[in-house]
Amino acid sequence: MSESATNLPFTSRPIRPDLAAVLTRLRPGQRLRITQTVRVGAKTWTTTVTGTFRELNALATGIATNRVPEDDIVVLIVHFVKDNQELSSVALDEHTKIEIVES
Repeated sequence: MSESATNLPFTSRPIRPDLAAVLTRLRPGQRLRITQTVRVGAKTWTTTVTGTFRELNALATGIATNRVPEDDIVVLIVHFVKDNQELSSVALDEHTKIEIVES
């Protein structure tokens, strides 16, 4: 993980420096725009959502049996409130783009 990402929750995958820079600046109540590429089979599309940042934490995923630690994947999760007041969360991947939206 990059030096600028040292105060981010642990993740088992590297975080791009540009994304880490935005994540370290996020504070509860800030407006944000999240853009992700979704892939299902051979079809891909881009989707964007805006909302108000709540918190950032990590989620451990992987195989639920007692195997080697490399089977566990820890991903960052951004929790936010959509404009329609729905609580929502997204797992960040290598294609996620997050922008802080100025009011």
